[in-house]
Amino acid sequence: MKFPKAHTLKAIAEIIGSDYVGADDFAVLGMNEIHVVEEGDIVFVDHPKYYDKALQSKATVVLINKEVECPEGKALLISDDPFRDFNKLTLHFKPFQSANASIAATAEIGEGTIIQPNVFIGNHVKIGKNCLIHPNVTIYDHCILGDNVTIHANTVLGADAFYYKNRPEGFDKLVSGGRVVIENNVDIGASCTIDRGVTGDTTIKEGAKLDNQIQIGHDTVIGKKCLIASHVGVAGCVVLEDEVTLWGQVGITSGATIGKKAVVLAQSGISKSLEGGKTYFGYPAEEAREKLKQIASVKKIPEILQKLKKI
Repeated sequence: MKFPKAHTLKAIAEIIGSDYVGADDFAVLGMNEIHVVEEGDIVFVDHPKYYDKALQSKATVVLINKEVECPEGKALLISDDPFRDFNKLTLHFKPFQSANASIAATAEIGEGTIIQPNVFIGNHVKIGKNCLIHPNVTIYDHCILGDNVTIHANTVLGADAFYYKNRPEGFDKLVSGGRVVIENNVDIGASCTIDRGVTGDTTIKEGAKLDNQIQIGHDTVIGKKCLIASHVGVAGCVVLEDEVTLWGQVGITSGATIGKKAVVLAQSGISKSLEGGKTYFGYPAEEAREKLKQIASVKKIPEILQKLKKI
Protein backbone atom coordinates (compact mmCIF):
# COMPACT_ATOMS: atom_id res chain seq x y z
CA MET A 1 0.00 0.00 0.00
CA LYS A 2 1.55 3.28 -1.12
CA PHE A 3 0.79 6.49 0.74
CA PRO A 4 -0.80 9.37 -1.22
CA LYS A 5 2.46 11.27 -0.67
CA ALA A 6 5.83 10.64 0.95
CA HIS A 7 6.00 11.03 4.72
CA THR A 8 8.95 11.50 7.02
CA LEU A 9 10.12 8.94 9.55
CA LYS A 10 9.42 11.44 12.33
CA ALA A 11 5.81 11.93 11.15
CA ILE A 12 5.20 8.18 11.00
CA ALA A 13 6.67 7.72 14.49
CA GLU A 14 4.35 10.43 15.82
CA ILE A 15 1.29 8.64 14.40
CA ILE A 16 2.06 5.48 16.38
CA GLY A 17 3.91 7.08 19.30
CA SER A 18 7.11 5.12 18.82
CA ASP A 19 10.83 5.78 19.06
CA TYR A 20 12.86 5.58 15.87
CA VAL A 21 16.37 5.14 14.52
CA GLY A 22 17.17 7.26 11.49
CA ALA A 23 17.03 10.82 10.25
CA ASP A 24 13.91 12.85 11.04
CA ASP A 25 13.31 13.48 7.34
CA PHE A 26 13.97 9.89 6.22
CA ALA A 27 11.40 9.30 3.43
CA VAL A 28 8.65 6.71 3.92
CA LEU A 29 6.56 5.86 0.85
CA GLY A 30 4.21 3.09 1.97
CA MET A 31 3.69 -0.06 4.03
CA ASN A 32 3.49 -3.72 3.12
CA GLU A 33 3.79 -7.28 4.34
CA ILE A 34 7.08 -9.07 3.97
CA HIS A 35 6.15 -11.02 0.80
CA VAL A 36 5.21 -7.89 -1.19
CA VAL A 37 7.39 -5.24 0.44
CA GLU A 38 9.20 -2.73 -1.79
CA GLU A 39 11.85 -0.08 -1.35
CA GLY A 40 10.42 2.83 0.63
CA ASP A 41 7.94 0.62 2.53
CA ILE A 42 7.45 -0.14 6.21
CA VAL A 43 7.37 -3.80 7.18
CA PHE A 44 6.57 -5.06 10.68
CA VAL A 45 8.17 -7.92 12.59
CA ASP A 46 7.39 -9.06 16.13
CA HIS A 47 9.12 -12.45 16.46
CA PRO A 48 12.88 -13.11 16.74
CA LYS A 49 12.57 -15.91 14.18
CA TYR A 50 11.81 -13.34 11.47
CA TYR A 51 14.04 -10.42 12.53
CA ASP A 52 16.78 -11.14 9.98
CA LYS A 53 14.29 -11.70 7.17
CA ALA A 54 12.65 -8.33 7.82
CA LEU A 55 15.90 -6.44 8.32
CA GLN A 56 17.36 -7.88 5.10
CA SER A 57 14.18 -7.41 3.05
CA LYS A 58 13.53 -4.69 0.47
CA ALA A 59 11.78 -2.68 3.18
CA THR A 60 13.34 0.67 3.93
CA VAL A 61 11.74 0.96 7.39
CA VAL A 62 11.38 -1.93 9.84
CA LEU A 63 8.76 -1.69 12.60
CA ILE A 64 10.27 -3.97 15.26
CA ASN A 65 9.88 -4.77 18.96
CA LYS A 66 13.60 -4.83 19.81
CA GLU A 67 16.43 -2.35 19.57
CA VAL A 68 18.80 -3.87 17.02
CA GLU A 69 21.59 -2.57 14.82
CA CYS A 70 20.03 -0.69 11.93
CA PRO A 71 21.17 -1.89 8.49
CA GLU A 72 22.79 0.73 6.29
CA GLY A 73 20.30 2.71 4.23
CA LYS A 74 17.34 1.72 6.41
CA ALA A 75 15.49 3.11 9.42
CA LEU A 76 13.80 1.51 12.43
CA LEU A 77 10.57 2.18 14.29
CA ILE A 78 10.88 0.75 17.81
CA SER A 79 7.54 -0.45 19.20
CA ASP A 80 6.44 -2.60 22.11
CA ASP A 81 3.72 -4.05 19.81
CA PRO A 82 4.45 -3.84 16.05
CA PHE A 83 1.23 -5.70 15.16
CA ARG A 84 -0.89 -3.09 16.96
CA ASP A 85 1.05 -0.19 15.45
CA PHE A 86 0.91 -1.61 11.93
CA ASN A 87 -2.87 -1.63 12.38
CA LYS A 88 -2.75 1.99 13.53
CA LEU A 89 -0.97 2.96 10.34
CA THR A 90 -3.43 1.05 8.14
CA LEU A 91 -6.38 2.74 9.83
CA HIS A 92 -4.69 6.13 9.52
CA PHE A 93 -3.94 5.88 5.81
CA LYS A 94 -6.89 3.72 4.73
CA PRO A 95 -9.72 4.41 7.23
CA PHE A 96 -13.10 2.73 6.88
CA GLN A 97 -15.53 4.90 4.94
CA SER A 98 -19.21 4.09 5.41
CA ALA A 99 -21.51 3.91 2.40
CA ASN A 100 -24.53 6.11 1.81
CA ALA A 101 -25.66 4.67 -1.54
CA SER A 102 -25.79 1.33 -3.32
CA ILE A 103 -23.34 2.68 -5.88
CA ALA A 104 -20.88 5.12 -4.37
CA ALA A 105 -20.57 8.55 -5.95
CA THR A 106 -16.81 8.02 -6.21
CA ALA A 107 -17.17 4.75 -8.16
CA GLU A 108 -16.10 4.84 -11.82
CA ILE A 109 -18.06 2.62 -14.22
CA GLY A 110 -16.97 2.20 -17.81
CA GLU A 111 -19.00 2.57 -21.00
CA GLY A 112 -21.23 -0.38 -21.85
CA THR A 113 -21.07 -1.92 -18.38
CA ILE A 114 -24.36 -3.33 -17.06
CA ILE A 115 -25.10 -3.26 -13.33
CA GLN A 116 -28.06 -5.46 -12.37
CA PRO A 117 -30.41 -4.65 -9.43
CA ASN A 118 -29.27 -4.88 -5.82
CA VAL A 119 -25.55 -4.65 -6.59
CA PHE A 120 -23.40 -2.78 -4.05
CA ILE A 121 -20.37 -0.89 -5.37
CA GLY A 122 -18.20 0.76 -2.74
CA ASN A 123 -16.11 3.88 -2.55
CA HIS A 124 -13.40 4.48 -5.17
CA VAL A 125 -14.19 1.28 -7.08
CA LYS A 126 -13.17 1.29 -10.74
CA ILE A 127 -15.01 -0.92 -13.25
CA GLY A 128 -13.97 -1.07 -16.90
CA LYS A 129 -15.93 -1.22 -20.15
CA ASN A 130 -18.51 -3.83 -21.20
CA CYS A 131 -18.67 -5.63 -17.86
CA LEU A 132 -21.75 -7.48 -16.58
CA ILE A 133 -22.38 -7.45 -12.83
CA HIS A 134 -25.29 -9.69 -11.83
CA PRO A 135 -27.73 -9.15 -8.91
CA ASN A 136 -26.59 -9.04 -5.29
CA VAL A 137 -22.89 -8.81 -6.07
CA THR A 138 -20.93 -6.83 -3.46
CA ILE A 139 -17.78 -4.97 -4.48
CA TYR A 140 -15.98 -3.40 -1.53
CA ASP A 141 -14.04 -0.12 -1.54
CA HIS A 142 -11.03 0.38 -3.83
CA CYS A 143 -11.55 -2.78 -5.92
CA ILE A 144 -10.52 -2.53 -9.58
CA LEU A 145 -12.13 -4.43 -12.47
CA GLY A 146 -10.87 -4.39 -16.04
CA ASP A 147 -12.85 -4.63 -19.26
CA ASN A 148 -15.23 -7.45 -20.26
CA VAL A 149 -15.50 -8.86 -16.74
CA THR A 150 -18.56 -10.94 -15.78
CA ILE A 151 -19.46 -11.51 -12.13
CA HIS A 152 -22.42 -13.70 -11.24
CA ALA A 153 -24.93 -13.31 -8.44
CA ASN A 154 -23.99 -13.14 -4.75
CA THR A 155 -20.25 -12.97 -5.27
CA VAL A 156 -18.28 -10.75 -2.85
CA LEU A 157 -15.08 -8.96 -3.83
CA GLY A 158 -12.92 -7.34 -1.17
CA ALA A 159 -13.89 -8.82 2.19
CA ASP A 160 -11.22 -8.69 4.91
CA ALA A 161 -8.25 -11.02 5.06
CA PHE A 162 -8.50 -13.96 7.46
CA TYR A 163 -5.42 -12.93 9.45
CA TYR A 164 -5.27 -12.89 13.28
CA LYS A 165 -2.73 -12.78 16.07
CA ASN A 166 -3.45 -15.12 18.97
CA ARG A 167 -3.30 -13.10 22.19
CA PRO A 168 -4.16 -14.29 25.75
CA GLU A 169 -7.40 -12.30 25.64
CA GLY A 170 -8.42 -13.61 22.21
CA PHE A 171 -7.69 -13.25 18.50
CA ASP A 172 -6.52 -9.81 17.36
CA LYS A 173 -7.34 -8.97 13.76
CA LEU A 174 -4.79 -7.59 11.31
CA VAL A 175 -6.63 -4.75 9.61
CA SER A 176 -7.00 -5.11 5.83
CA GLY A 177 -6.12 -2.08 3.72
CA GLY A 178 -5.44 -3.76 0.38
CA ARG A 179 -7.51 -4.30 -2.76
CA VAL A 180 -8.89 -6.86 -5.17
CA VAL A 181 -7.76 -6.35 -8.77
CA ILE A 182 -9.56 -8.20 -11.58
CA GLU A 183 -7.96 -7.89 -15.01
CA ASN A 184 -9.65 -8.00 -18.44
CA ASN A 185 -11.82 -10.87 -19.72
CA VAL A 186 -12.26 -12.60 -16.36
CA ASP A 187 -15.43 -14.57 -15.51
CA ILE A 188 -16.35 -15.18 -11.87
CA GLY A 189 -19.20 -17.51 -10.97
CA ALA A 190 -21.98 -17.24 -8.39
CA SER A 191 -21.36 -17.02 -4.64
CA CYS A 192 -17.58 -16.70 -4.84
CA THR A 193 -15.63 -14.84 -2.15
CA ILE A 194 -12.39 -13.08 -2.99
CA ASP A 195 -10.65 -11.42 -0.04
CA ARG A 196 -8.63 -8.25 -0.44
CA GLY A 197 -4.95 -8.01 0.36
CA VAL A 198 -3.78 -6.96 3.80
CA THR A 199 -1.72 -4.14 2.30
CA GLY A 200 -1.26 -5.30 -1.28
CA ASP A 201 -3.55 -6.72 -3.97
CA THR A 202 -5.39 -9.98 -4.41
CA THR A 203 -5.13 -10.32 -8.18
CA ILE A 204 -6.95 -12.36 -10.82
CA LYS A 205 -5.16 -11.93 -14.13
CA GLU A 206 -6.45 -11.67 -17.64
CA GLY A 207 -8.60 -14.45 -19.05
CA ALA A 208 -8.98 -16.47 -15.83
CA LYS A 209 -12.29 -18.31 -15.35
CA LEU A 210 -13.77 -19.16 -11.95
CA ASP A 211 -16.74 -21.45 -11.35
CA ASN A 212 -19.26 -21.05 -8.48
CA GLN A 213 -18.59 -21.09 -4.73
CA ILE A 214 -14.83 -20.54 -4.77
CA GLN A 215 -12.84 -18.93 -1.93
CA ILE A 216 -9.70 -16.95 -2.76
CA GLY A 217 -7.62 -15.76 0.20
CA HIS A 218 -5.81 -12.47 0.74
CA ASP A 219 -2.87 -11.42 -1.43
CA THR A 220 -3.24 -14.45 -3.69
CA VAL A 221 -2.35 -14.08 -7.37
CA ILE A 222 -4.30 -16.09 -9.96
CA GLY A 223 -2.39 -16.15 -13.24
CA LYS A 224 -3.57 -15.62 -16.80
CA LYS A 225 -6.04 -18.13 -18.27
CA CYS A 226 -6.31 -20.16 -15.08
CA LEU A 227 -9.36 -22.41 -14.83
CA ILE A 228 -10.85 -23.07 -11.37
CA ALA A 229 -13.81 -25.38 -10.77
CA SER A 230 -16.39 -25.10 -7.99
CA HIS A 231 -15.71 -25.45 -4.25
CA VAL A 232 -11.99 -24.77 -4.54
CA GLY A 233 -10.46 -23.11 -1.47
CA VAL A 234 -7.27 -21.10 -1.91
CA ALA A 235 -5.53 -19.71 1.19
CA GLY A 236 -3.73 -16.40 1.44
CA CYS A 237 -0.50 -15.51 -0.39
CA VAL A 238 -0.82 -18.34 -2.92
CA VAL A 239 0.50 -17.92 -6.46
CA LEU A 240 -1.08 -19.76 -9.36
CA GLU A 241 1.10 -19.25 -12.39
CA ASP A 242 -0.48 -18.92 -15.85
CA GLU A 243 -2.84 -21.60 -17.23
CA VAL A 244 -3.15 -23.63 -14.04
CA THR A 245 -6.28 -25.81 -13.78
CA LEU A 246 -7.83 -26.67 -10.41
CA TRP A 247 -10.74 -29.10 -10.45
CA GLY A 248 -13.52 -29.27 -7.85
CA GLN A 249 -12.85 -29.13 -4.10
CA VAL A 250 -9.11 -28.64 -4.37
CA GLY A 251 -7.60 -26.99 -1.28
CA ILE A 252 -4.32 -25.05 -1.23
CA THR A 253 -2.36 -24.05 1.87
CA SER A 254 -1.00 -20.56 2.46
CA GLY A 255 2.09 -19.44 0.58
CA ALA A 256 2.21 -22.25 -1.99
CA THR A 257 3.11 -21.64 -5.62
CA ILE A 258 1.60 -23.79 -8.38
CA GLY A 259 3.69 -23.80 -11.53
CA LYS A 260 2.55 -22.87 -15.04
CA LYS A 261 0.11 -25.27 -16.75
CA ALA A 262 -0.15 -27.59 -13.75
CA VAL A 263 -3.41 -29.54 -13.43
CA VAL A 264 -4.74 -30.54 -9.98
CA LEU A 265 -7.45 -33.19 -9.98
CA ALA A 266 -10.61 -33.00 -7.89
CA GLN A 267 -10.51 -33.20 -4.07
CA SER A 268 -6.74 -32.92 -3.91
CA GLY A 269 -5.00 -31.13 -1.04
CA ILE A 270 -1.90 -29.06 -1.74
CA SER A 271 0.41 -28.61 1.25
CA LYS A 272 3.50 -27.28 -0.58
CA SER A 273 4.54 -25.71 -3.88
CA LEU A 274 4.19 -27.82 -7.04
CA GLU A 275 6.11 -27.74 -10.32
CA GLY A 276 4.34 -26.69 -13.47
CA GLY A 277 3.45 -28.83 -16.47
CA LYS A 278 2.35 -31.87 -14.44
CA THR A 279 -0.92 -33.41 -13.26
CA TYR A 280 -1.44 -33.91 -9.51
CA PHE A 281 -3.86 -35.84 -7.31
CA GLY A 282 -4.53 -36.75 -3.68
CA TYR A 283 -3.44 -35.51 -0.28
CA PRO A 284 -0.74 -34.57 -0.03
CA ALA A 285 -0.94 -33.91 -3.77
CA GLU A 286 1.60 -35.85 -5.84
CA GLU A 287 1.95 -36.64 -9.52
CA ALA A 288 -1.32 -38.32 -10.42
CA ARG A 289 0.05 -41.53 -11.96
CA GLU A 290 2.35 -42.15 -9.00
CA LYS A 291 -0.47 -41.44 -6.54
CA LEU A 292 -2.85 -43.83 -8.32
CA LYS A 293 -0.17 -46.53 -8.26
CA GLN A 294 0.16 -46.01 -4.50
CA ILE A 295 -3.60 -46.37 -4.06
CA ALA A 296 -3.63 -49.54 -6.16
CA SER A 297 -0.81 -50.98 -4.01
CA VAL A 298 -2.67 -50.18 -0.78
CA LYS A 299 -5.69 -52.09 -2.06
CA LYS A 300 -3.49 -55.18 -2.39
CA ILE A 301 -2.52 -55.17 1.31
CA PRO A 302 -5.40 -57.41 2.53
CA GLU A 303 -4.53 -60.00 -0.15
CA ILE A 304 -0.85 -59.87 0.82
CA LEU A 305 -1.71 -60.30 4.52
CA GLN A 306 -3.81 -63.38 3.72
CA LYS A 307 -0.92 -64.91 1.81
CA LEU A 308 1.45 -64.19 4.72
CA LYS A 309 -0.93 -65.89 7.16
CA LYS A 310 -0.90 -69.03 5.05
CA ILE A 311 2.87 -69.05 5.01
